[in-house]
Amino acid sequence: MSRPLDTSYSYTLPLGSDRELRRRYQVVKADIAGNFRFGLLLEVLDNIAGETSLAYVRRSHPEGQVVTAAIDNIKVRWPAEVTRDLICKARIDYVGRSSMNVGIRIEQATGPDETAVNHVASCHFTMVARSRAGEGAESLDLPPLEYVDEQEKRRAANALARRELYRAQQESALNPPTAEEYGMITRLHHAQDEPGFSGLRAGRLVTESWERMYPELEKVPQSIFGGHLIRRAYELAAICAELVAPGRAVIVAVNRINFFHRVLIDDKLHITCRVIHTGKSSISIE
Repeated sequence: MSRPLDTSYSYTLPLGSDRELRRRYQVVKADIAGNFRFGLLLEVLDNIAGETSLAYVRRSHPEGQVVTAAIDNIKVRWPAEVTRDLICKARIDYVGRSSMNVGIRIEQATGPDETAVNHVASCHFTMVARSRAGEGAESLDLPPLEYVDEQEKRRAANALARRELYRAQQESALNPPTAEEYGMITRLHHAQDEPGFSGLRAGRLVTESWERMYPELEKVPQSIFGGHLIRRAYELAAICAELVAPGRAVIVAVNRINFFHRVLIDDKLHITCRVIHTGKSSISIE
């Protein structure tokens, strides 16, 4: 029986040595902090999660495939520098009947001798094993992992806890507003009716885009690469944030991304982003 340690996978984005790659990952030409296209990294992370989980599936099902079901808890802890290599370390933390939780940690060396390491970000992917790509595919039963040390047991427990938390949130979303929530909504509506109101109206803080899906975006037969979809959604969300932010907005976290249906070649993709909440310095976008 395999341990999570046996599923480890590492990938380096050679920004330090590849000039053309470095240029592609820049937001602007100016030398500014956080000048890093995080949307492009989302494509890389989805590919890493796919490679990590596919290697495990192929041990027991040589013809098996994997699909991305969800991305959970993307947390950015340190602004990435576009001039230094980015190291992505992946590992399967938990295996269910046919699903796998892949944890990815993104690091970047720092300092003059590059011996210190910054923890740039972390995220978790839920991948599902399928008999093949496309219509008619069935879920595959996977051999379980053996969790030996305390860290492996803790990560497996955290994966199950995230799953249960999501289910609880979905159930609570069906409940009617509480008295406190209803009172807040009422106060916001009344404020808009006051003479001289100059605040931002949520209904106007929306961005939309349309694009057609072409064969070059194909990942598995007839299906569009999920990494491209989340990249496009993130890039539009960043533009949406600029409707509110007085300066440049940078990503801090993504709560959860769910994939409900395949996107096929020749489909027309419609993305809508809207500001749903603002704090003192934060902007939440759906």
